[in-house]
Amino acid sequence: MNESGTELQKHAMDTWQVIKNRFGLISLSFILIFAAAAVLTYIMPRKYRGHVEMTIERITQDINVFDRNRSDGLAFTQEYIKTQFETITKPTTLYPVIEKLELAKKWELPSRQAALARLRSNLDTQSMLRSDFVIIDYYDQDSQLAATIANEVAKSYMEQRNHIESSKKQKALDVLNQQITDQEALRGQAQVRAQEARRKAGIVGDWIVGGGSSLNPGGELRSEKDSMVISREQALMIADQEILTLQSDIDQVSKLSPDELIEQASGLKLENQNITAITMKLQDLKVAREGLVNEGRGRLHPQVLSVDSQMAEYQSLILGAAKAHVAGLQNRLDAARKKRESLKVYNEDAKQELQNMQALYTEYKTAKDEVTYLEDLLVKMRSRFFEEKAGIELVKSPATIYSEAEPESKPAKPNVPLHLALGGVLGLMFGLGLAFFLEYMDTTVKNLDDVERYLGVPVLAVVPKDVGVLHRSSGFNPDAEAYRILRTNIEFNRRTPEANCLSVVSGGAGEGKSTTMVNLAYVCAQGGYNVLLIDADLRRPSLHTHFDVSHATGLTNYLTTDIRLEDVVLRTPVENLFFLPSGLLPADSAGLLNSQRMVDLITEVKSRFDLVLIDSPPILGVSDASVLANLADMTMIVVQHRKLPRHMLMRVKQSVENVGGKVVGVVLNNVDLRSDAQYQYYTSYYTYYSPTNSPNGAAGGKSRRRKIKAETTATVLGGSQAVSRLDGDDVF
Repeated sequence: MNESGTELQKHAMDTWQVIKNRFGLISLSFILIFAAAAVLTYIMPRKYRGHVEMTIERITQDINVFDRNRSDGLAFTQEYIKTQFETITKPTTLYPVIEKLELAKKWELPSRQAALARLRSNLDTQSMLRSDFVIIDYYDQDSQLAATIANEVAKSYMEQRNHIESSKKQKALDVLNQQITDQEALRGQAQVRAQEARRKAGIVGDWIVGGGSSLNPGGELRSEKDSMVISREQALMIADQEILTLQSDIDQVSKLSPDELIEQASGLKLENQNITAITMKLQDLKVAREGLVNEGRGRLHPQVLSVDSQMAEYQSLILGAAKAHVAGLQNRLDAARKKRESLKVYNEDAKQELQNMQALYTEYKTAKDEVTYLEDLLVKMRSRFFEEKAGIELVKSPATIYSEAEPESKPAKPNVPLHLALGGVLGLMFGLGLAFFLEYMDTTVKNLDDVERYLGVPVLAVVPKDVGVLHRSSGFNPDAEAYRILRTNIEFNRRTPEANCLSVVSGGAGEGKSTTMVNLAYVCAQGGYNVLLIDADLRRPSLHTHFDVSHATGLTNYLTTDIRLEDVVLRTPVENLFFLPSGLLPADSAGLLNSQRMVDLITEVKSRFDLVLIDSPPILGVSDASVLANLADMTMIVVQHRKLPRHMLMRVKQSVENVGGKVVGVVLNNVDLRSDAQYQYYTSYYTYYSPTNSPNGAAGGKSRRRKIKAETTATVLGGSQAVSRLDGDDVF
């Protein structure tokens, strides 16, 4: 098992241990609280229930003018249902019920506020999670009245909500009616602006004066002037194109030389129609002259000269026609430029006029669109107004009752099984809480860890509860094993073999110190030790009762007189075990124990006996035990389980150490193994020595247990036969 599992198991065992230890307290708390719950349930008045089941309908509270697709069944949030649910218990819902049923008079109450308080105290409303269902329960000693009040509360809620919903809608209708009036005024102003814009733009009906297209809302305005603007723009472009063409023709002709001009005259598109014929004749003359030259005629030949003269004349005609053509092109170019300038000026004026008209048209169109929008809005608002006005007359039910309250024949309160169950659970929880609280507040020693943590010394033995005096029992006794463990641990914790004097102390009376000493002495004597028991408790001596002898003569006699030690030491029936009674009780026991005579006594008995055990009074409150702790070699503390607080236990150890004593260890005494099961590991010898493991089997074991129990308090030897005084010749 891992560490976490072990830790969990340990906590579970600790919890169970607390429950076992405080079982009586838990049972008592359970019984008392359960009985109180039963008594209260019995004396409580019997009340009948009026039960109503209904659903809260989800009604639209606001008027929406434009969203016609929105229905009344909108998915409201759970907060809406919760708000409506809480209004059921509000005074506005309950006061009408009180007045209608005259509850203040019926209940003989001074005011309706008192009636409201009583009504609320008996009214129980519940809402279903993720549902519109609501339950109204009213409890009263009169079954008929309980049903009537429950039904009236449901009806009052519906009436109040109808009134609230109608009031809200009426207020919304008033606001909507005022908005309609305001919109009509705005529409009238928009119509006036539209008429004024129509007059300025010269619009008759829906058409512009002079023709054009329809003035639809949101459309474009078109007119003949628009077409005129387009023509002027085209004329201006044509003029520009003409200027470019003429300038190109002039530049082309100006670049040609006379010969090139004559040669290309036929392709220049000259205005003279004869140029083509002249050019053809010039070409013929060139061919004729070339023929004459080829025939051998020279330049000065009359025929050649005649041909040259004709060619010169034709060339002159061509050059003249070309010059005239260029002059004509230049004139046309100048005219085209003037025309373009005039077109440009006229076009600018037309544009400005068109822009002014367009602004008027736009103003009219905007005003007309505004009128159209306001008229559409008014139509919607009027339609919604009349719908909601009609809806007020047909208000939807705010709730649907599925189950009305009827008089019941059986009281619903008090719920006896539930009250008793709650009383039992509360009693159990209170008992457990009280048990764990007391366990938390309990600072007594509970386990070995507490002893070793706070004292820093080992636990020498764990002695179970109800262990008797061992030397008075006969036969087999497993209780002796605890003292044998104690004897072994003391032996191994001695500093030296000479440290054989052990004082036994406790924090208070009744912790089992004397019984522990007698049983320890008994098992040591059985183990072969010569043991001397000294009863040094000069306040309340008790060791002599375990041997049934008188303590009239003993330690005090030896310390105050010259009597011999042999005269006060008694031989017990147990072999090797000797006893020194306390003697008569002195007035100053601490002074007597803190004497040189006592020191000499301790020194002498240490040399004569193997083990000296000194019984001392409780160390807290008296100084006797501190004196004995200083004289002894070792001190053993006996602690009763769950009795002494931890801080007192620490003070016991501190008291021993303050006088120079040495605490050898602690005996945890009187441990209840039935309630503290964790100590069973330290007392497992009971199981080991169980009768089922003995040779005689189970039957013999049962017989032996009965015998041991019967003889636990029986004495082996009684009176003077049990203990005898030592003769002078006895050797210790």
